Amino acid sequence: MTVGPVTPSTETPSADEPAAVEGRSLGRIAWARLRRDRVALDGGITVLLLILVAALAPLINRVFGHPVNEYHQDRIDPNLGGIPPVGTWGGISSEFLLGVQPVTGRDLFSQILYGAQTSLLIAFAATVLAVVIGIVVGVSAGFFGGWLDSLFSRFMDLILAFPLILFAIALISVLPPTRAFRTAVMIVVIGGFSWPYIGRIVRGQTLSLREREFVESARSIGAGNVRIIVKELLPNLAAPILVYATLIIPTNILFEAALSFLGVGVPPPTPSWGRLLSDAVQYYEYDPTYMVVPGMAIFVTVLAFNLFGDGLRDALDPKANR
Repeated sequence: MTVGPVTPSTETPSADEPAAVEGRSLGRIAWARLRRDRVALDGGITVLLLILVAALAPLINRVFGHPVNEYHQDRIDPNLGGIPPVGTWGGISSEFLLGVQPVTGRDLFSQILYGAQTSLLIAFAATVLAVVIGIVVGVSAGFFGGWLDSLFSRFMDLILAFPLILFAIALISVLPPTRAFRTAVMIVVIGGFSWPYIGRIVRGQTLSLREREFVESARSIGAGNVRIIVKELLPNLAAPILVYATLIIPTNILFEAALSFLGVGVPPPTPSWGRLLSDAVQYYEYDPTYMVVPGMAIFVTVLAFNLFGDGLRDALDPKANR
């Protein structure tokens, strides 16, 4: 009796057999949660569009706008004292998409574009500075504890109680009114006084993490403090740091707009949303659109960042609000 070659079985697994479970990383789980939050996703898309618009402002303005410092006196109505633009809604037309500024006739669309560059640059740079200082101070205070924790904690309380707006006005108003210098000082002032918000969060998280088993295990095998902080603590602090950094950005945008509104922001002719609002105060009776356009730009930007930050917090830490 001969036995033929054995062919591999083509039988499919039984339905009763459990299917293989595919593991998912924390990033994929958070992304799946974020995709289900339509409001946060819309906010994130708006944020990306705003960043793209600010980065491509010269190209967009070349296609759809006019030079930022080009005057169009022919768009100003001479019959009304040479103040309001010709036409309704601030002179909005196919040639001037957002109208023109009263008196000067400058294209408001170009002012909004380049104002986005100013606001986002200062807000992002100040946030990076605040995050770096907050991480260093918060991790040091929470990990080492003792007198260092008490010193840093009281210092953060002092910074939070400091009258920041008055200090910023007094400092920036006496500095040379050059664009680069004013921008750098605003970044240092805003970032240097907003880091305690992140510092407190990082300190609290570090106090909790330093007692966890993986930190004790790393210490038991001879890992030094620097290695424990870099390899064990910081990866677990990445999520709350990212969330609160996203929520600080709109605050910094509002603070930059407030300084520009008060006349101590970036000097003219550099466009700024806050200064546009400040200029609109004296013309709102003639041209309300001039106040609405920069106001809506600030409102939409801050709202988009807040919605995205709230959704990111819920995605990375779904138990935070329970």
